[in-house]
Amino acid sequence: MSFAELLDHVGGMGRFQIIYAILLAIPVFMMASHNLLQNFTAATSEHHCHVHININNTPYTNLTGKLAAKDLLRVSIPMDSNQQPEKCHRFVSTQWQLLDSNATVTNLTELETDSCADGWVYDKSTFTSTIITEWDLVCDSRQLKQMAQSIYMAGILAGGIVFGGLSDRFGRRSLVIWCYLQMAVTGTCTAFSPSFTAYCIFRFLTGMAFSGIVLNGVSLSVEWTPTRTRAIVGTMYGYCYTTGQFILAGVAYAIRSWRWLQLVVSFSPFSFLIHSPSILLFSLDAGMRQTLSK
Repeated sequence: MSFAELLDHVGGMGRFQIIYAILLAIPVFMMASHNLLQNFTAATSEHHCHVHININNTPYTNLTGKLAAKDLLRVSIPMDSNQQPEKCHRFVSTQWQLLDSNATVTNLTELETDSCADGWVYDKSTFTSTIITEWDLVCDSRQLKQMAQSIYMAGILAGGIVFGGLSDRFGRRSLVIWCYLQMAVTGTCTAFSPSFTAYCIFRFLTGMAFSGIVLNGVSLSVEWTPTRTRAIVGTMYGYCYTTGQFILAGVAYAIRSWRWLQLVVSFSPFSFLIHSPSILLFSLDAGMRQTLSK
């Protein structure tokens, strides 16, 4: 007799299985946060080169204090096709003659430009800070944004390989608790990353923990569920994950700083760790006693 047939024999889906599945599903609400977090923490704001305008020895010395910011940008940064400051270039020298309305397109195309050696200025009206503004992941460094997410996804792949094998040796329940601890610690450390390299390392470890939780959490629920209700349990996990995406959007709307957002979404595994070990152990022991008594 298989274990699934034994469950059907002793009563099928009972109180223990329901509580067990719910306890494992609750943390899934915030699991989507780490998968989709970079949509907010790595959002790219409008930006342009940081410029230092030297007003000495120019015919416009007395006017610079009266010029609008748009005009000051015009003499320092070339405009793109939409008449917005270019994101990655600036003029080598301040082009005061561009304040003259008679400046021609030919003159503009011949002006010498350079990269943004002094950094960038970012629009912080939507996000007060992101990893893009923190480490200037724009222009020549813009590929690093995609690389960070790829490193996180590589962590998910590595976690599936590592924790999948370890769960067969040490048990799924122990691995789930360890993965929640790892996700909580590495997620919190990510919020305090001093450099982009440290950020990527912690994100990799978070991805590993995510994979371990998904594989072993779902397996634990399904293994203790009768065959006829396993589809319902799996669907419940899917709805929990989807609901978590809506929760993340609301949290990100309220918290515009990437470090605080990262810290907040990393707190949920801590809450699970505080309550789950004793509850899971008690429920498991109670369920086994109930099964054996029947």
